[in-house]
Amino acid sequence: MLGSGIYSVPGAVLNSVGSIGLLFIFWLLAPLFALCGLIVYSEYASMFPKRSGAEVVFLEQAYPRPRFLVPVTFAVTSILLSISATNSIVFAQYALAICDVPITPAKQTAVALAVCTVGVALVGLSTKWSLRALNFLTVLKVLSLVFMIFTGALVLGGFTRIRDPFANFRSPFSGSTTNLNSLATALVKTNFAFLGWHNAFNVLGEVRTPDPVHTVRKAGFLSLLLVGCLFFFVNVAYVAAVPKDEISNSGQLIAALFFQHVFGKGFAAQILPIMVVMSCFGGIIAVTIGQARILREVARQGLLPYPRFFASTKPFGTPLAPVGLKYLLTVLTIVALPAQDAFNFLVDVFHAATAIGLWLLRGRRMLAGFAPSKYRASVLVISPYFLSTLFLLVMPWIPPEDGHSDVSFWYATYCVVGLGVLALCGIYYWLWIAFLPRLGGYTIVEEVERLEDGALTTQLKRKYYSSVAGTDNGEQQPLIAGA
Repeated sequence: MLGSGIYSVPGAVLNSVGSIGLLFIFWLLAPLFALCGLIVYSEYASMFPKRSGAEVVFLEQAYPRPRFLVPVTFAVTSILLSISATNSIVFAQYALAICDVPITPAKQTAVALAVCTVGVALVGLSTKWSLRALNFLTVLKVLSLVFMIFTGALVLGGFTRIRDPFANFRSPFSGSTTNLNSLATALVKTNFAFLGWHNAFNVLGEVRTPDPVHTVRKAGFLSLLLVGCLFFFVNVAYVAAVPKDEISNSGQLIAALFFQHVFGKGFAAQILPIMVVMSCFGGIIAVTIGQARILREVARQGLLPYPRFFASTKPFGTPLAPVGLKYLLTVLTIVALPAQDAFNFLVDVFHAATAIGLWLLRGRRMLAGFAPSKYRASVLVISPYFLSTLFLLVMPWIPPEDGHSDVSFWYATYCVVGLGVLALCGIYYWLWIAFLPRLGGYTIVEEVERLEDGALTTQLKRKYYSSVAGTDNGEQQPLIAGA
């Protein structure tokens, strides 16, 4: 969670909601929705405590029919989501600002590609050292946020050059918008800042404790509490030091404005953004560690070409091939495609499917005789989580107010792109699983294979009707969830 979000999205959030009061409310709502999601994921994880990959496992078990549809859809979108472009780009902007170098597209792209290469290479070479680097950077990031909060307290106390630190706090709800599109955009941005709350579930199978779910769940609660408090009070510091109009127009450089207003343009204002740079670099490592496991799990389901290659952990004991694939996609995104909002829309689609799938999976497990999870989520948790995702899927279609859109093109373009990706997944699935097998007289079946490093991988192979006669028309029955 301690990535680029707290340094890049507060300005966009204020631009969307229009008032300081709503800005603070949204920074309180986002961790609450993340907490609901954490509880939902904990129940899922308790059903499959030895498997990494999180959503790719949960959705596979929640929606076994039509056969392969959800795994195929999630596989395609997971590949598209496997990017660290935002952290890399924000790193580049602040690094150039530190060095007092003009920010041009070419220079920003070059620095973003360089830091992405270093971060991804570290994860690909050693899980142990990448986690050590991540832990070290996390300590520094927490300390940096504490320093910003302490600085904000000094501003409010009148100990800095800021003459009227309470100016933005007067009439806090002045200028508030009631436009649902703008409110949804603000929630998308604040959710993005907390997006890493589920990342530990991606490596659940590698947690070496007697009860991995308990470990991840407890760590998640503590992390959300800590990060929620840090992010809220950092926003208080921003509001105390920077005029409202400048925050709204700050883009991704709100932290740089904060340092300039408090310390001027001297040494401190140039050095302190290093904290932002460290956070972005740590975010690149953290996201790469988690998403590489998702891609490896996708490969183990046989939904990537050459599953043996993508599921292997040779030669360094790391999922090197998924890490390499993620790197290539991030490079393409940095160079050619600013599509973060479209990917956020797809994330909300899968979060909604996860909430519904939990109820479906509970029913099937009960019929199969499985005991209820000891981490069972209540309806008071699942419902707000589902409704928040539904809000984020529906409200962006409503036109925003003038001046509150954060894009220069049609406001719902990213929604259409997200739906288009899902439609392409459906077409691909129909061609691969239904049309071509019917045309060729075969069906697709799963064959499980154990690799030399002990990992299990699944290959999807053609079985012609003559070789699968008498076996339910060639269809393989799905595994019972939890078996």
